[in-house]
Amino acid sequence: MNIDNDRLRSLLTLLKEEGVLEFEHEDSDVKVRIVRGVAAHAHPAAVHVTATASAPQNSVAPAAAVDPDTVDVTSPFVGTFYRSPSPESPSFAEVGSSVRVGQTLCIVEAMKLMNEIESEVAGTIVEVLAQNGKAVEFGQKLFRIKKA
Repeated sequence: MNIDNDRLRSLLTLLKEEGVLEFEHEDSDVKVRIVRGVAAHAHPAAVHVTATASAPQNSVAPAAAVDPDTVDVTSPFVGTFYRSPSPESPSFAEVGSSVRVGQTLCIVEAMKLMNEIESEVAGTIVEVLAQNGKAVEFGQKLFRIKKA
């Protein structure tokens, strides 16, 4: 197993910054699986990296460029993602919608509690990254907002 340590460090840093708890990449030469554990109050508990390689080259995919003018809204906990307050109601936010600080973007239901997720920045929704009515994980990206 021969993995480029600099690329692996860059990947780990990006995953930590984005709040990603689990990542897996596999191609013909290598398989990388990263699982970051989190304690009850979002304190890092552990980072486990396992990798297997059959050839040393191209072991870790390059990290995607992140637009500094965008902010990703992530789920603060595990639950079910809802884009509107009820099935008959319009979505809180759509792609192209302008949002302000404190505006409700969605609801994440966790343990029978409906938790409103609010925008921490003013801007425009450029992507909705979660599916209505589907489970979301802690740290999963829900929306991408271009800052105003």
